Amino acid sequence: MSDPNAREFHAPPPPPAPEPAAGRPTNLRIPAIVLFVLGVLILVAGIPKIVPGGIVTGIVVAITGLCLFGLSFVPLPPLTPDAPPPMSPLERITGIFYEPSQVFRNLRRHPRWLLALVIIAVFNIGYGVAFANRVTPQRIVDYLTEKMAQTPFIPPEAVERAKVEQLDQLTNPVQRVQTAVKSICGLFILNVVLAALYLLAVLVFGGKINYWQSFVVMIYAALPVTVVQKAISLIILYIKSPDDIHPLRGQETLVQDNLGFLFSPADHPVLFVAASWIGVLSFYGLWLKATGLRYAGDRVSNAAGWSSAILFWVLGLLLSLVLAALFPAFIS
Repeated sequence: MSDPNAREFHAPPPPPAPEPAAGRPTNLRIPAIVLFVLGVLILVAGIPKIVPGGIVTGIVVAITGLCLFGLSFVPLPPLTPDAPPPMSPLERITGIFYEPSQVFRNLRRHPRWLLALVIIAVFNIGYGVAFANRVTPQRIVDYLTEKMAQTPFIPPEAVERAKVEQLDQLTNPVQRVQTAVKSICGLFILNVVLAALYLLAVLVFGGKINYWQSFVVMIYAALPVTVVQKAISLIILYIKSPDDIHPLRGQETLVQDNLGFLFSPADHPVLFVAASWIGVLSFYGLWLKATGLRYAGDRVSNAAGWSSAILFWVLGLLLSLVLAALFPAFIS
């Protein structure tokens, strides 16, 4: 007879499966080294003015190489067995306009970013070149130096020096190529910094996100806004008379989708800047960032995504207001 007090044996549960090891984008190291060496060469050539303006360009390119090399050691998101296959480049670029949540879900495990960054840079550079040709470099430089002269703490000799340098930068073919290079590198460095800041914000609000996930959110959230903004601005640029286009504010956008029209920039520069942040594309970009953080992160709640996005939107607004208060002449 069996013992009624005997306990039935239960096998212990199996140990939890270990998380898949996260790889690192070591393929970035060779391009990073090439960029760093190229930046140093441009910097050296810029000191004796063999390459005009090469000092700043060389520094920016070298910093880009250093950033890229450092990022090659940052772990990628782990590729889990249930991860979906990566979207094609065309699916990602087009899908971000009409189904961003699906694109961000796919980017969670496959953080591909280079093509989106290049498209943003092409639209920025293309619009910048068209704007300078349409409004003319002379008018842009004259307006800029006039506003600099109205700033009390800028000495007159600095204004004259800036006028010569700016005009050369807008007309010299070598300088224009360097401007495009600095634009691409600056865009990359900016997103590197923003990704780190947003990652910290998500962690503060109780979420969990990988650095590369945060990085692709920054780039893909900016892609639709940039394409729409620059495409519409390019159309307006050739519809309006060049004399009706502001030589400074128009360099960013000509789209009037905000409340800036309620205030005169000459009389109320701070209020004008504040109202300019309240617009369709501004809120569209805010929504894309919140959506991207939620769906691209490993564990980011809706509240954490929105809190992080709103936090930096407010900080950007405050920074713009401070600059408008310090340099009101450039707003009018």
